[in-house]
Amino acid sequence: MKHYAPVFAVLGGVLMLFALTMAVPLGFAWVGRDPAHGAYVWAMTITALSGALLFFSLRRVGRRELQPRDGFLLVSLVWSVLPAFGSLPLLLHLPGLSFTDAYFEAMSGLTTTGATVLTGLDTMPVSINVWRCFMVLIGGMGILVLAVAILPLLGVGGSQIFKAETPGPMKDTKLTPRIAETARGLWAVYFGIALLCFLAYRAAGMGWADAFMHMCSTMGLGGFAAYDASFGYFNSPLIEAVAIFFMLVSGVNFALYFVALRRRSLRGLWHDLEARSFLLLMAVSVFGIALFLQFHGVYPTFLQSLRHSAFNVVSIATTTGLASVDYAQWPIFAPVLMLFLCCFATSAGSTGGGIKMVRALLLLKQARSELTRIVHPRAVTPVTLGGAVVDARVLQSLLAFMLVYGAVITGATLMLLASGLDVLTAFTAVIACINNTGPGLGQVGPANNFQGLSDFQTWVCSVTMLLGRLELFAVLVLFTARFWKK
Repeated sequence: MKHYAPVFAVLGGVLMLFALTMAVPLGFAWVGRDPAHGAYVWAMTITALSGALLFFSLRRVGRRELQPRDGFLLVSLVWSVLPAFGSLPLLLHLPGLSFTDAYFEAMSGLTTTGATVLTGLDTMPVSINVWRCFMVLIGGMGILVLAVAILPLLGVGGSQIFKAETPGPMKDTKLTPRIAETARGLWAVYFGIALLCFLAYRAAGMGWADAFMHMCSTMGLGGFAAYDASFGYFNSPLIEAVAIFFMLVSGVNFALYFVALRRRSLRGLWHDLEARSFLLLMAVSVFGIALFLQFHGVYPTFLQSLRHSAFNVVSIATTTGLASVDYAQWPIFAPVLMLFLCCFATSAGSTGGGIKMVRALLLLKQARSELTRIVHPRAVTPVTLGGAVVDARVLQSLLAFMLVYGAVITGATLMLLASGLDVLTAFTAVIACINNTGPGLGQVGPANNFQGLSDFQTWVCSVTMLLGRLELFAVLVLFTARFWKK
């Protein structure tokens, strides 16, 4: 225990910080005088005391710099423990809600998945929906990135945690010489764009509370909404246009915005191969599915087809998971293609899930290189990205990641099938969870939710969300014998 005391001490600090975030829904509860305010007081107290107990009892035990394995352990602990405390307001206020469902809801929020087990959202206290959506905003860039900014105050370095938490294969690229400065810079960009999104929603016709909640879901690319009908409740092309714009913004690497601000030029955004590929893929997919819907007569005019295609394709492909219509009723090709896009469309360093566009590009380049070698065995065909040769270790890591990614999807799907789910529901539920997308098809489609799953099935989906959020290896490495050897 002494060896891992610094890890649990930092976990305690993160819990105390997490307790402070509950002041946001508490403020909404007091202003709106809704009956849930007591739940937040109790939840804040329990979370803060638990964190303080860990922090103050362990911070001087075995005081040392965090090592790489400590970073992976801490990240996995935080993303496993925080949902338990995030579920407290739901458990304390919503009668009949089980811990399994409450934990799933909180895990879904913090991992920016957006899958829900709750119904009757329209009649719930505003603060409950605020807390659900605010967890998405917190999880969007990763609460540990925020913690990294204050780790020097705790007496430990944050470099290893930042590497373990940051999504994507290019983890060693630093935007600034100091890791804490990098974390603060990313959060400044994140909240700056979030403020613009909030004001845009308000100007488009949403109320203040709705604008705040849906800004959280849009920026975090997590599909929680304040209404059972999701964005269909508003039925507003202008609001949908605002959502599309900021979902696309959030699907791009936030580091590019950071660099653009420092250089005072947006030219680097289009010059980035990953961002350019993401935006081109979105444009082609939106128009392609719009033409497909028009060809099959789903909507009477092409403009209607384009409107609904644009919102729902961008939403699913960016792993947001908001819906304006029940796209599961479209010809099956369209929703299946949308779920396929969510596996890889978003950029590394964005708030989206999936394997990320940069990995897909590297896989294509590696495949092309191997095809060239078959024809010309002596040819030297290095894989390049952005003009630079990609290190062989990155490619090896990529192939290992894809192998594990496929194995987890297969294993989780088989477990859901063995528990009694049909093939369509089981497979799409796993795809939606591991890519942190939210809705799948079948029983977990956009017109339904995950409420009908058994406890076992719900836990399988919760674990799958965690694995997807931490990109598999950060969690699975804990189950290797060598990790625990000194």
